[in-house]
Amino acid sequence: MLLERIYDHDLAQASYLIGCQAAGQAIVVDPRRDIQVYLDLAARNSMSITAVTETHIHADFLSGSRELAAATGATLSVSAEGGADWQYAFEAERLSDGDTITVGNLTLTALHTPGHTPEHLSYLVTDGAVTDQPGYLLSGDFVFSGDLGRPDLLDEAAGGVDTRYEGARQLYGSLRDVFLRLPDHLQVFPGHGAGSACGKALGSLPSTSVGYERLYSWWGPYLALGDEQGFIRELLDGQPDAPAYFGRMKHQNRQGPAVLGARGPLAEMDATTVAAGVEDGSLVLMDTRPVEAVHSGSVPRSLSLPNPGKAASHGAWAYDPERDSTPIVLLAADAEQAGDYWDHLIRVGLDRVVGYLPSIEGLPAVTPAVVSPAELASTDRVLLLDVRGRGEHAAGHIAGSRQLNAGRVLWNQDSLPREGTIVTYCQTGVRNSVASSALRRAGFTVTELDGSYAGWRRWQEGQGHDAGHSAAASGVA
Repeated sequence: MLLERIYDHDLAQASYLIGCQAAGQAIVVDPRRDIQVYLDLAARNSMSITAVTETHIHADFLSGSRELAAATGATLSVSAEGGADWQYAFEAERLSDGDTITVGNLTLTALHTPGHTPEHLSYLVTDGAVTDQPGYLLSGDFVFSGDLGRPDLLDEAAGGVDTRYEGARQLYGSLRDVFLRLPDHLQVFPGHGAGSACGKALGSLPSTSVGYERLYSWWGPYLALGDEQGFIRELLDGQPDAPAYFGRMKHQNRQGPAVLGARGPLAEMDATTVAAGVEDGSLVLMDTRPVEAVHSGSVPRSLSLPNPGKAASHGAWAYDPERDSTPIVLLAADAEQAGDYWDHLIRVGLDRVVGYLPSIEGLPAVTPAVVSPAELASTDRVLLLDVRGRGEHAAGHIAGSRQLNAGRVLWNQDSLPREGTIVTYCQTGVRNSVASSALRRAGFTVTELDGSYAGWRRWQEGQGHDAGHSAAASGVA
C-alpha cells in the first residue's frame, strides 16, 4: 500500500494519493485543481488513477475532482448525504454512509461525519493485503491534528443563518457516535494543517491518531463528561474571520468547477500591449514583487501579491471573478515562474490568466501613497482601517481604527467611504498591500501605514510610550 500526502502550503490543504502496488491502481482524495502533481506521482509509482473522491463540498479551494477524473477516466464519487440542499449538481457516483470504494486490495469505507458541513464524509482505509480491519482514517475537515472543522462557515461565507449551532451539535454527535468508537491505533490524516481558516487551532503535524485525540484534544473532556453545551460554546468561540471568497468556492464546488483541460505554458507578453491594456482597463497586472518594491513604484490599478507562497489566498482576496472578467497578466521572471503562479490562482478559480511580463519597465508608473507612523496622527483621513483578523484587532490595535479583514474588503465596499482618504494597516504590511491595491483598483483613495501595526508599535516604543498599553483594545492612543 502507498499513502502519499500532497500538501499545499498556500491554502494549508492536504490531498491524498492512496495506491495498491499489486494492482497498479490508485485513488486520489480531495485533489486540487492543478492536477499534474497527481499524474506525476502515479507515474513514478507505475500506477493508474482509477478513482477520485472528496470528503465534502469545499469552501476554501476549488476542487480538482472533476479535472482529475476527466484527465484520467477515473470514476468520480461524491457524498449523497446531507439532505436535498447539499446534493452535488454534477454527474458522479453517490456515496452514502457505509458505501465502499475498491482500489486493488484497498477498500475505502465512507463514514457520514456531519458537523463541518451536513454532507461530510470521512474514509476508513483498509489494506486487504494485510488485514480485514481498517488502519487509517482520512478525516477531511472533521478532525484535525489538535482541532475540529469549524461548523460556522455556512453562516460566515455561504449565506446561512444560525446554522452553526446545528452544525456544532452534529459535530458533537459525529465525535461521540463515530470517531470515538474507532480503535485508538487508527492513524488519522486530516484535510488541513496550521494556517487554514477551516478551524481556529489546527496543529502542524501531518497526522494524528484516534487515541491521541481522545486523550489530549481540547474537546476530549467535554465528550468524556457528556457536556454538549460546553463543547458547543468552546467550539464556536474565537473562530477566525472567513474570507469572503469562500462563498463562491462553496457554490462552484457544489455546481461543479469548470474543467480546464491541458494548459500550455503562458506566453511572455509585449510591454506595449500590456501598457495599452492597463491604460484602457482591458488588462490587470498582478504585481508579485515584495511590498518595498511596490512602494517604490508600481503600475496603476495593479493588484499586489507580495508573498509568492500565498498567491492563491491573496489573489482571491483581491480579484473576484464573479464581478470581474478582466484578463490577468502576471509579473514573473519567466514562463516557469508564471506557470507556478497560475497553478496557485486556478486553485481558487482565477482562471483568466493570459500571459506574463518579466518587468514593469515601459509600463505607466505610479507610487502608492504611504504614511509613516510619526505622520499618522497629522494625516487627514476619513477612516483608519485595520485589515487584520478579529482576534488580532481585539488583542491590540491603533486607537480609532475599524477592523475589516483583508479577505473581506472587496465585498464590503458599500460600508467604506468613497470620499476622502482611507489609511490602512495590517500586522507587517503584506496583507495591507493586497487589500489596499484591491481598494485602489475599486476607486478608493488609500494610504498605507508604513510598517503597519508592528512598525507603529516600534515607533511608539521609540518615543518612550508604553506600546502594549497604548495599542490596547481599550482605545488609548
